[in-house]
Formats: sequence, structure tokens, C-alpha cells
Amino acid sequence: MSANAARRLSRMFHRISVAISAEKDHLSDLDGAIGDADHGITMSLGFQAVNGELAKHDLDEILPSEVFSLAASAFLDAVGASTGPLYATAFRKAAQALKRDETLSVAAQAAIVEAMTSGIRDRGKGQRGDKTMLDAWIPATEAAAAARDRQSSVSDMWDGILEAADAGARSTRSMVATRGRAARLGERSLGHIDPGAASAVVIIKAMKETFTENEPAE
Repeated sequence: MSANAARRLSRMFHRISVAISAEKDHLSDLDGAIGDADHGITMSLGFQAVNGELAKHDLDEILPSEVFSLAASAFLDAVGASTGPLYATAFRKAAQALKRDETLSVAAQAAIVEAMTSGIRDRGKGQRGDKTMLDAWIPATEAAAAARDRQSSVSDMWDGILEAADAGARSTRSMVATRGRAARLGERSLGHIDPGAASAVVIIKAMKETFTENEPAE
């Protein structure tokens, strides 16, 4: 089970990389309005590095938690900007969470989302309403926790996670940035979707597609 789970996570990271690359220009355009116009580029480089690192390992011989640990180191090495430490910490937290349940059960999947959010929040010291990626990740975590408590199916849980993340990202359009480079703009950051929140939705959608593939129809 662990070997299959490790391969599943590798497919997840590959899917994320493809999705981020497809949205790279759009994400950089969003960043250009309130930042340095490089968010799509740096995210693409980070996930390409993750896939390059995972390709060096025999996924039948490592645990799922190790996949996240490898991803953390590779992403951090490739992305020196603030996004690098944030997602590296997210992946490390996910690795720690998976050490308690390496099976990728519904509860473990919810724990991954919660752990990633916790890592981003701990590292960035941010909160909901700051106009950052947390405006997507925090609602996603709340949806994951609620679905786990209801003992929802995998598909229902991920539908809720993605819907909450997308609504959270779109809500950043009406926020004034208080953290990161965009905070320098003050009121001028109004009317723009935060690129980090937008990329979080891309990541979460790819995670959903991975974890719900081959699930029986309800």
C-alpha cells in the first residue's frame, strides 16, 4: 500500500507541475499587477525541480511521507523567493502528518491539506484576510476538516475543498494586501486576485484530480 501511495503522490506532483506550467503566464500576469510578475515562473520551476528529484528515486522503496520530504528539499533549492520556504515548510508538515498514516486514506488526505496550511501559516505568520495564498488554503482546510468529521466520500471531500479554495481566492479581489510585496501598494492592491491564492487553487485542483481518479461513481 505504501509503495502504491508513494507512486500516487508522485503522479500528484507531476499533475501539479503540468497544471502550474499551463497557468504560468496567467499567474505571472496576476503577479504583475501587485508584485514582480514572476510568480508563475517560480512556481513552475519549483514543481519541475520536485519532479526531477522524485525521478531519481525508486518509488517502490520509499514511503509516502518521504515523497513530501523530497519535494520540500527540491522546491526550496529551486525557489529562493518567499514562496520557496512557504511551500517547503508545507511539504515538510505534510510529511510529518503522513508518518502517522501512510495509507492515503480519506483522513490522511484531509491531514495533508491541514498540514500544508499549517506549514504555510507558521512560516509566513499570516492569516485569512491578508490577501495571500492562505485565503485559499485556510478555507480548503476548513472544508477538509468538516468533510472528515462527516465521514464524507473522497469525491465529496475534494469537491468541497476545491470549491472553498476557489471562493477564497476570488475573495482576495476585494482585499487590501497587508503582507508580502503587494502590501507596498496599499489600496492599489484592491481589485486584483492574489497570485499565490490563484496558484493554490491550481495545486488543489491537481490534488483533487489525483486523489479522486479511479474512485467508484456514487
